[in-house]
Formats: sequence, C-alpha cells, structure tokens
Amino acid sequence: MATNGLSVSDAVALAQQLAATSLSDTLPENPEDHVSFFGEEVIGAVDANLCLRDLYLNATAENMTKIINQLEDRLRTGQGETLFEIGLEEDGGSMNLTQSEFDMCLETIRRAADKLNADVTVIHQRNTVVLTSSGKSAQEEGRSNADASKDYFYAHALIRRRPGKVEDMTELRICVVGNVDAGKSTLLGVLTKDMLDDGRGRARVNLFQHKHEIESGRTSSVGMEIMGFDSKGNVITPSMLGKAKLTWDDICLHSPKVLTFMDLAGHEKYLKTTVFGMTGTSPDFAMLMIGSNAGIIGMTKEHLGLALALNVPVFIVITKIDMCPSNVLESTISQLTKILKSSGCRKIPMFINTVGDVLVTAGNFVSERICPIFQVSNVTGQGLDLLKLFLNVIHANGIGKYNPDQPVEYQITDTFSVPGVGTVVSGTVINGIVHVGDQLLLGPDANGHFMSTMVKSIHRKRVNVPVALAGHSASFALKKVKRAGIRKGMVMLSKNAAAKAVYEFEAEILVLYHSTTISQKYQAMLHCGCVRQTAKIIGMDKQVLRTGDRAFVRFRFIQHPEYLKEGTRLLFREGRTKGVGKVVRLFTEAEALKPNPHPQEDVNTARKKPPNNPPSGSSPLAIEKKTSRRHHHHGGGHGTTKADTGHHRTGGGASVAVKT
Repeated sequence: MATNGLSVSDAVALAQQLAATSLSDTLPENPEDHVSFFGEEVIGAVDANLCLRDLYLNATAENMTKIINQLEDRLRTGQGETLFEIGLEEDGGSMNLTQSEFDMCLETIRRAADKLNADVTVIHQRNTVVLTSSGKSAQEEGRSNADASKDYFYAHALIRRRPGKVEDMTELRICVVGNVDAGKSTLLGVLTKDMLDDGRGRARVNLFQHKHEIESGRTSSVGMEIMGFDSKGNVITPSMLGKAKLTWDDICLHSPKVLTFMDLAGHEKYLKTTVFGMTGTSPDFAMLMIGSNAGIIGMTKEHLGLALALNVPVFIVITKIDMCPSNVLESTISQLTKILKSSGCRKIPMFINTVGDVLVTAGNFVSERICPIFQVSNVTGQGLDLLKLFLNVIHANGIGKYNPDQPVEYQITDTFSVPGVGTVVSGTVINGIVHVGDQLLLGPDANGHFMSTMVKSIHRKRVNVPVALAGHSASFALKKVKRAGIRKGMVMLSKNAAAKAVYEFEAEILVLYHSTTISQKYQAMLHCGCVRQTAKIIGMDKQVLRTGDRAFVRFRFIQHPEYLKEGTRLLFREGRTKGVGKVVRLFTEAEALKPNPHPQEDVNTARKKPPNNPPSGSSPLAIEKKTSRRHHHHGGGHGTTKADTGHHRTGGGASVAVKT
C-alpha cells in the first residue's frame, strides 16, 4: 500500500489489525482498576488521607468549605469545567455507595457547585462489583445472597460554570482536515446548524463563502463555524432560544464553552491554504475525516502527517457509513488501523461505540497517543450523539502553551478593512492580556521595523469584549494603521518588548520525504506559526540530506525578516518534499553578516578560475556526476558553478544547454 511520502511510515512494515472490540468491554468492572485511566481526574484540593465518603455524606459547614475548595481548584485547572467522578476515593478505591448514599453525595456536590455558579450533570452512571478484602467477589467466597447482590454506584459528572462574560468563555479550536469529498463541510453543517443532510449536500451550503464553492461543492478557503455548549452539556440550538436562526452573538452569550471549527480545503491544489490553517491558527485538536466508501486516498495521509508533525492530537471520523457496504467499511477500518499503529504514527486506535468509551478516551486524549475513531452518518444521524458527547467533554491541555503573565504576543492570521472602523486584524493571543486602549508594537515590516499602534476595540467571535486573554482568538481594530502596511505573519508585542526581526535562523530538522538529496541553496516554503515565506538553506552540518535524515540547518528568508522565537516548531515543503523541525537559534543582523560556518567555495575565488575548469577542492554542494552535471556561468569572461538550471547563459542573455 503506497503512502505517497507520509513521514517515516513510508518505509516501515504495517502492524497487526486492531481487534474489533469495544474499549469499555476491555475495562474491568472493579473501579480500582480504572485508576490508570482516571487517576489525573481525582486530584483535588483536599487532603489525600481524608476519606471522601465521610466528607460527602457528612456535609457540615467545615466539610462544605473543603468540598467547595476542591471543586474550585478543579474548575480553575480545567478552565471552567471538570469531569468529576462520584463514588471513588482519592486513591481510586470505591466508596461503596448505595443508591441512597449516592444520591446524597450528588446533592452535596450540586450544592457546592451552585456556590461556584456551576451546574452538575451526570453523564454516565454504572454499578460496581462488590469485592472482598482478598480481592475476590462475594459470590466466590460464598457470602450471603444479600451481600452478593448489593449494588454500589459511581458515576461521571460534568461540572461546568454557567455562562457569564464572553471574555471568560472557554474556547477550543479544531481544524477539520481530510481528502476532498470526505464530508468535512457536510458534517460541520450537521453539527452547527442542528440539521441532518439530505444526501445531496444541503447541510454544507450555509458554510460556503464563495459562489464557486457552492457550485462545485468543494471548499477552497479557510471557513470557520462555531458550536456552543451550555453549562449542562447541551448543544445550543435555535429551538432552545426560540429563534429560527442563531447568530454568533446568540451562541457566545449562552455558552460557557465554544468550539471553533476551521473547515480546511481537501483538494491538493489548496494544500498551501490547508497548511497555513493548521500552523497559523494554533489548533487544539485535528478532526480527520475519512469517507468510508472511498477509504484512505488522496490527501488523507498528507493531512495526517501534518497533524503528527505539528504535535496536534488527532481524532478520526469515518463518514457515509449508511451508504457503504460492510466489506468496504471493514477494508477502510483495517487500512486505517494499520497506518495508525505503524511506527510512523504510533497511535493507539480506539473505536468509540459506547458512552463509557467516550469518557475513557476523552480523559486521556491529551496524551496524544490515543486516537479515537467515530463512525457516523450525516443522513441518518447514526453515531452523532457519541461524537457530540466527545466534543462536549474534551478539554485542551494548554499548560505551558499560553501564559497570561508574560508580555503580550499576538499573531496575525488575517487582515481586513472595515468601513467606519478602519483596519482590523484577526489572530491568536499567545501570551499576555490585551485591553482596549493598550499601546502595542506592530511588525515587522519589510525592513524589519516595528511601529506603535493602539487597540481601539476587541471582538471575540463577533462579540465586543473589553479584554482578550492568552489562548483566545480575537480581532483588534487598530488606530492610525493602513491595511496595506499589514500582512499575515506579523505580530503585536508589548510596547516595552525587545522586538527583533531576523533574516537568518538555525533549526534542527527532520526530512520526512525527498525524492533525491537536499543541499545548500535549496529553497522551500517554510511555515512557522503564522509565518509563511520562502527560505533558503545557506548552511548545514552535512553535505547532503536524504529522506529520514536529521541535521542542524541554517535558513535565510528570501523576501523580508520575520519575528521568530526559539523552540517554535516549523514545517517546510516544496512540491512533494516535506520536513519538520524546531527553531534552535536566531541570528541578529550583525551575526547574519558573518561568514557561514559551513560555506560553499567563495564566489569571488571561483570567478578567478578559467571559465571551462570546475572549482577545485571539496564542497558541501559536491554532487556525484552520475546524478547531476556541472555547468558554468560566464559574466564578463568569468565563470561559476550553476548546478540547478542546466543552462549556459552568455553575455547577451541567451540561454543554451551545456553538454559535459
């Protein structure tokens, strides 16, 4: 099975197929055995030696204070929501709650959550198996039928703050990728518009932005749609608010949690737009769409490789299961499983069939090893309830990614000119807090300079807000700035920040795929955050690079300097060539003028040689004669090596082929 150059998985053997069993079927009934899955969820603000059973059943004023502190700590860590387990101790052991005791604990937690302006919703409740101190069941030890038949209860409850200010709203960004005709826009139309498809694309029409998209049914630009959940986990729909159609204002004002879907293009000719959508918008998750009838074809593996290269957690949705024969669906699942379990991906496929599967997978999804797989139909609605529940309970692991205590850093992904408002920029706040009226630095321009500007107003999901925090996507109206002077890839920084733009930087890269070899002077389109520009390799610690090679490479931007930070992940591509890496060092303008640590032969020296003699001595750009030819450039009687064009350019400007 060809993989069309999907990272390292092109050269590895395919792993065994995943057994067709439900995840919840493999879990033991004893809650003590669930600690490995939910251990991180039982960390609270109370003493680990304290018995939670006594704490919840004896709701004194002192105990209520401890419970409130515990919930407040969990809500703060989870950005306003948490998945709480009722019936388990801090160490994962069972509380052995009967039905009446369980109801009492639930009521106590609801009272505590109400003090924090939050709602408690039981998502999944089940009975536990009664175990003795020896680890055997009551039936195995011959206990009485009364003891053996006693049911103990525990449940997963979602605790989420009620909607307040829009600036406090929790936001998750999900980029939707997959091959053309996989059903990406249709699924988003079904999820966000609360309507099923008719099998002919009715649900996707409202998402398209251009006439040719409606006519062809194919997305060519980055479209955005939002989906809101209330404090009880219900999807905000027009019927809930008594309206025929919801605006973004309606959704944001009634939703403490909002999901932003970036609908990216699936066609190969729009790959540049898709890559920018994945790198520039800082997505928290990637939803990979696969048509069950078509299988893994076209750009599916390409998009999966992009998500893996950018370390974006991926979950997969298999669509059109209502029209797909069972043998074709089994073939698609088998093919998908082999790719996910290969050494290039090293994912653990988890097929979601029950609510228990959703909760187990969502609690461990941020580990990036688990890959949930959903099977849905946009026409019949099969599987959509499990997908909505998964979207409701997942939360992003933003620890270390966004820091509100650092100086402001805002990445610009798009620019607008709004009549009556002026220049508007949209993007993501990476660090810091931005208020209306703040003075910020905007840049770099073509010369690497930064200008001062002021934020006149802030909009978040088309709602006017007074502040934007780290991790928020927002739009700023700027004062005394022309749109012609702003481009994608610029940043806005604190006024006292050390704003520097660089032409050159060093990166540690991994070549995922290249048909031949990469050497110095190689050029490729480089994506680093919201930066998208052609860069040239001017130095590296190896003479040539091939597929699978790692190296330290020095890049130089072709057009203008950019604002970069050390440690930022990058991706470069040129045709089918792909590579990933990380910025390890930035070079100032003075350092960029220094000689290259891995130089080619000096051009001035080469010009002093006879025109028909190749440069002597070894060079990092030396290429074997059997794979390439040497050519010479004449300019006033002097010649240099020209390895790329394969032509001899005369003084008159004519170009003729040179044969050696």
